Amino acid sequence: MTGQRTYWHLVGLPDPPGEYDIATSRLLYYPERGFEVQVPLDAWYARHQRGSPLCASDWDRFRDPRATTYTTYTALQQAQEAFVDGILEAADDVALSPRWLAQLARVLGPVRYPVHGLHMVAAYVGSMAPSGRIVIAAAFQAADEVRRVQRLAYRTRQLERRHPGFAADGKERWLRDPSWQPLRELIERLLVTYDWGEALVALDLVVKPGFDELFGARLARRARAEGDGALAELLGSLDRDCAWHRQWARALVDMAIADRADNAAVVQRWIDHWRPLVARALEALVPLVGEPG
Repeated sequence: MTGQRTYWHLVGLPDPPGEYDIATSRLLYYPERGFEVQVPLDAWYARHQRGSPLCASDWDRFRDPRATTYTTYTALQQAQEAFVDGILEAADDVALSPRWLAQLARVLGPVRYPVHGLHMVAAYVGSMAPSGRIVIAAAFQAADEVRRVQRLAYRTRQLERRHPGFAADGKERWLRDPSWQPLRELIERLLVTYDWGEALVALDLVVKPGFDELFGARLARRARAEGDGALAELLGSLDRDCAWHRQWARALVDMAIADRADNAAVVQRWIDHWRPLVARALEALVPLVGEPG
């Protein structure tokens, strides 16, 4: 009699299974078996997870291109945090021009509020995802957004200590400044997008690519041109997180479309719906960064 050489949920995977396979395979029981206790929350999952137009025969076929586990994630972010700590400790803000500081205050003050929104949507996608591997990727993405909030807040406070009053009106700008209101509306609409598939597509394939480009790559280029190397390097580190968010979401959607051709039309419909809203929101904010287009 030939004995089984591994756990049932690892059968069919590489022999021996790698760390990613062991740590992420078949973590959720309820998508197939249902909840052990029937509670009102089950109706929410029935409508917004199992009832989503985005569906697949086996969501555990998704693999994160980076094969991220807790161990690899913490090691990666420890290195990134050490790098950013060194950049901020060495920052020399004395030479920054008053014009650049005034413009930067209009950006750094409000921008942490929409990033909080992006964090909450990523956490929601993770809580509703039908596979443990998707849960893990979304959870690490949510953690990355918390890192972005914390680091932008740290840089803002650093500048405020050297330039009293810097960005003190950030919340008021987020709530009242006409330039920020289209983005505020967009984030609030995203926060009440309850279908998990649409929330994923809207967040990672439409909203964040535009937002991350404007407040990541473009703002970093402007900061470097203004002699603000500390902010440019900080944004570069944060943008590496965002590149992975796009990568894993694209891999997931590609897997879903390969599994069911009908998913292509579903994804495209959501993209077509959200794209004009994103364009309107970011167009109003381009002047704050200072780059056309």
